[in-house]
Amino acid sequence: MKNNFSPEHNYINTKKITGYVEKKEATRETYSDLGFKCGHEIHQQLKTKKKLFCRCPAGIYHDPDDFNAEILRHMRPTLSELGEYDGTALMEFKTKKNITYRINNQTACTYDIDDTPPFPLNREALDIAIEVALLLKTNVVGELHITRKQYLDGSIPTGFQRTAIVGIEGEIPLKNKKVRIIQLSIEEESCREVSDIGHERIYTTDRLGIPLIETVTYPDLLTPDEAAEAAHYIRFLTRSTGKVQTGIGAAREDVNVSIDGGTRVEIKGVAHIARIPLLTHNEAFRQKALLEIKKTLNERFPNPAKWKMTHKPVSPNHIIEIPTFIDKKKANRYHWVAVNLPGFKGILSFFTQPGKSFANELSDRLKVIACIEKPNMIHSEPWYMNKKGNTPANLRQEEGFNQALNGHGVDFAAVRKLFKSGDNDAQLILWGPEDDIATAIETIEERCKWAFEGVPNETRKSIADGTTIFERVLPGPNRMYPDTDSPPIPIEEDHIQGIRKILPREVSDCMKQMKKWQIPGDTFCYLLKRNLFPLVEKIVEDFNQSPKFIGSLIGHHLKYIEGQITPSSPFTYDRIYHLVDFIIKKKLKRDILKQMLPVVYQYPNMDFESVLTTIEYKPKSEEDILDSIPVLKEKFSDISNSENESAMIRWVMGQLRPPALGNMRLSELHTKVAAGNGGNDE
Repeated sequence: MKNNFSPEHNYINTKKITGYVEKKEATRETYSDLGFKCGHEIHQQLKTKKKLFCRCPAGIYHDPDDFNAEILRHMRPTLSELGEYDGTALMEFKTKKNITYRINNQTACTYDIDDTPPFPLNREALDIAIEVALLLKTNVVGELHITRKQYLDGSIPTGFQRTAIVGIEGEIPLKNKKVRIIQLSIEEESCREVSDIGHERIYTTDRLGIPLIETVTYPDLLTPDEAAEAAHYIRFLTRSTGKVQTGIGAAREDVNVSIDGGTRVEIKGVAHIARIPLLTHNEAFRQKALLEIKKTLNERFPNPAKWKMTHKPVSPNHIIEIPTFIDKKKANRYHWVAVNLPGFKGILSFFTQPGKSFANELSDRLKVIACIEKPNMIHSEPWYMNKKGNTPANLRQEEGFNQALNGHGVDFAAVRKLFKSGDNDAQLILWGPEDDIATAIETIEERCKWAFEGVPNETRKSIADGTTIFERVLPGPNRMYPDTDSPPIPIEEDHIQGIRKILPREVSDCMKQMKKWQIPGDTFCYLLKRNLFPLVEKIVEDFNQSPKFIGSLIGHHLKYIEGQITPSSPFTYDRIYHLVDFIIKKKLKRDILKQMLPVVYQYPNMDFESVLTTIEYKPKSEEDILDSIPVLKEKFSDISNSENESAMIRWVMGQLRPPALGNMRLSELHTKVAAGNGGNDE
């Protein structure tokens, strides 16, 4: 049997075999060679007064400990219309979770806990969904059909989510291409997860039922940066309506990634678009690593059906020593099992993601499916050992050395002897409550068998460092079936055309206009993310102001202020419009806006006259300001030995800036100071 890995082959060497490069070093050709493809499922909460299928208020959240009642549920799968079970539902059923819901009466009702049928669908939410569907250039359906999408993770007490397709086959423009839209759907939001430990999972129901739209793209995104660009565009588009929720958790991206030879893997719940490039980059190379593992295993086992894992119970401190990171009291309560993996030498330590190896694929599933909290296993393959048997400190830091996933502190010689293992075999030891061990062994064997096939279809959870962990088996079509409680809803063409008449300006047109106005490009994301382009446009048109100045005032200055100051009461952006109106009526120069804006933001209810008092503004004529120039220049000569004219101009401007603000354009004053013209010069 061919051994592709010498004893020196380990995490670092296999990282090179995979061809992994850092994101900053990757090029378009890098992803083309991988056959990278990506598509989005973007979820966005709608800003409505009520929830989607009941009349409880939407958008109100409670502290997880602020609840009136708790309900305990256990989920079980149901057959699809074709008489089949969905793989994800079966996996969740295997976990034997106790699902606890914390309910606050102000935001939940009997519908939320599946004790009454749904109310008629929220028409306000449907109209917003139609508006977004039209902006995406999809074809709006003539009749809305509500279906049930099965979820057995407990995130929805009914065990299913009600959802309906609103529009199909649209497109969005990016810088260099168009991305096709498969569909836009309207659906109900799930619960908020509080904790998930062992067999206990806790949710709150305050978020449950909030109207949500889901935008699904084709896999037209061929680089991680294109994936982020498309997510930004869809975010800007939905926010341009002014009818969607904003803030943490209001929008979440499920990012689907595949490469040549791999399969679709869903990265679930990405909360920050800035993380998409690194997450998708690492997922592409994770799939590449899994394909390399598949190649090696199939060379070792030309007939994978003959591969067989063996396992035996072991006693700590008898066959093995208790790992140094396990509490001995806990160890005595665990059931311990040793596992022999024929032909897996060099596989458990094989690189999959930065700081992670194939062993993580096993450990993650033990946590999710067998409900055994980490650390839950050790294995026979240290990632790297030098001749003295030490792991370098820089590897611990730079390569994510994880003591809980290697055999550090454990001698596996006795385990190999127990199984009479071959030279090509790898071993691992797992532990946990006795009731979970059978599921754990089944989980390890199942994942190792899938390693012979390459990349399994699965949903993975995003981590802030750009890596992912296993979350569940990827759902299939068997989880969808009609909702017999909800009749079809006709959508009249006249109604669609009425909504079409009030559509906001297209995001791409806004970008073109801002470029034409020469507004700095680094303000675009801020302005579009907060739907502030209409405000800029209104100020420019109503007050004949410079678009570049107003765009920079909001996109640079206000953005900085928001990061530095906490307002005393809610700040609304229309205050900026009224502020500009005030200085024009007061006949003040626009430079004073930058001085007033921090105060206006911090104290939104303060009247503008009081703001002027706060910044110590005093009316002064241009003549009086210019008359001071010769005196200040002479004073500079007295106090400074410098003959540098630029230094003199900066100092004089510094002296004149406070009295000039609001009374004279600073650019004009600078010209006068540089020219040496005082108030008496012609």
